[in-house]
Amino acid sequence: MLRRTALARLRLTRHTARVPERLIVAPTDLRSIDPFVAAEIINGRIPLAGRVLETNGGSPFSLELPSQMFATRLHSFGWLRHMRADKTDQACGQARAIVNEWIGVHGRRTSGIAWEADIVAQRIIAWLSHSPVVLQGTDSGFYRRFMRSLTHQVRYLRHVAATAPDGEVRFRVRIALAMASVAMPARASTIRRAGHALDKEIDRQIQPDGSHISRNPRAALELLLDLLPLRQTYVNLGHDVPKRLIAGIDRMYPALRFFRHQDGDLALFNGATSTLANELMSVLRYDETAGQPFKALPQGRYQRLSAAQTLIIVDTGLPVSNDLSRTAHAGCLSFEMSSGKHRIVINAGSPKFAGNRYVQMARATAAHSTVTLNDTSSMSFSRSDLLGPVVVSGIRNVDVQRMETDDGRDCVKASHDGYLQAFGVHHERELTLNAAGTILTGRDRLHPPEGKNMQAGDNRASARFHIHPSISMKQSDADSVTLKAPDGETWVFSSPGNEVLLAEDVFFADASGVRSSEQIEVVFSLSEKPEIRWFLSRR
Repeated sequence: MLRRTALARLRLTRHTARVPERLIVAPTDLRSIDPFVAAEIINGRIPLAGRVLETNGGSPFSLELPSQMFATRLHSFGWLRHMRADKTDQACGQARAIVNEWIGVHGRRTSGIAWEADIVAQRIIAWLSHSPVVLQGTDSGFYRRFMRSLTHQVRYLRHVAATAPDGEVRFRVRIALAMASVAMPARASTIRRAGHALDKEIDRQIQPDGSHISRNPRAALELLLDLLPLRQTYVNLGHDVPKRLIAGIDRMYPALRFFRHQDGDLALFNGATSTLANELMSVLRYDETAGQPFKALPQGRYQRLSAAQTLIIVDTGLPVSNDLSRTAHAGCLSFEMSSGKHRIVINAGSPKFAGNRYVQMARATAAHSTVTLNDTSSMSFSRSDLLGPVVVSGIRNVDVQRMETDDGRDCVKASHDGYLQAFGVHHERELTLNAAGTILTGRDRLHPPEGKNMQAGDNRASARFHIHPSISMKQSDADSVTLKAPDGETWVFSSPGNEVLLAEDVFFADASGVRSSEQIEVVFSLSEKPEIRWFLSRR
């Protein structure tokens, strides 16, 4: 109701709003550019989200688009950055033509995918940042049309901001409005209001330990890619920087480094997907906080073990709110492990370009390096169109203990109750890394609450260890597997007294799209053996 009222008011004032004559500045875009994409667009082919649309000289907005993700990328106009690779009049003219076609087809509407809050926010940021490309060599008529559309989109976004989905989307909406307030002519009061609203979002969404409330390791990267240019724009134009902006950025950096594996990629928890190394580096070069990553993120609910060249990151949390659980994964007590320049044990991650079916498959417990009981996820998700894919049952409590021994071993012991209601047991996992970083010891235990007996029945658990596709594996014997990295670094996975299986797997988060991979699996029956031990040892 609130959104409908806001849109009705927006339509009534559409023709009376003052349209600025020009832009003041074009904020920087830190995201990487690809000359190949620019060349394809110039030649009438648009490659986005793993698909290619042949326009044959026509408007892409008059054609059936290859996928929902393609439509999202097309309407958000982030692809404009690639056109910076070719600043010829032809390239700029092609970019301008597509913008002009969008204004003609979608500019007066306020419905459909093109007008979802996140896509509008991304489009405003892209149009502002890449206005030099779009406006190069243009006439005054198109400039006015461009400014009229941009003004309308900013006003629309201002009206729907309060009802935007929580998390990254609402944060990005506030970034876009703050960026528009300084990049376009605006009253001082408008600039102050936009900055104040952004401050409130920083306070609410960036937790004291620097983690984002979504618990997605990539969230900080995505937000910093927009927050850093915004900060610089405030400074360059001599405006007062919003009070929380600089402190919020500084707080995010240690959390971003917390999730960074030594190969430069980010850990794959709670919706994270592949990370372009040059984008991560473009953000990290502005990091003035320095220092070593934290051992834990208390509010983000993650733990980190490290020694020598070995790093372990463990998920010991659950969604912050019902609304934010739309993107949460059922991966509690899962871990990732890297050694030197190689990721070894990973989670399957979230697909970058695939449809919703794969996105939802990637959320299952089985897609994470943890224990699954009776092929059931530790959290279940709604399939209701009304509710959306929120968490509806499962984990309510996670207990965590952190210990260090006299001989330098570092240990995390945690348990969750995700299987308590359905199967009457807690899952407890203990991970211990020795001081040399050469042996990771694991223990997985499924047990009833104190004073209760194990439920009758054939309850079967599966401890899965998803292995990065770059690692080759060979079965050594029944209870061990040898893992070898491309440079020859070798680790042995073993689980004495248990059958260790190699199984087919799917890696959702590969940069090139969903691909096949392999996993290690240890299956055990709770009636026979409610606890297993396993080891990862470097040779």
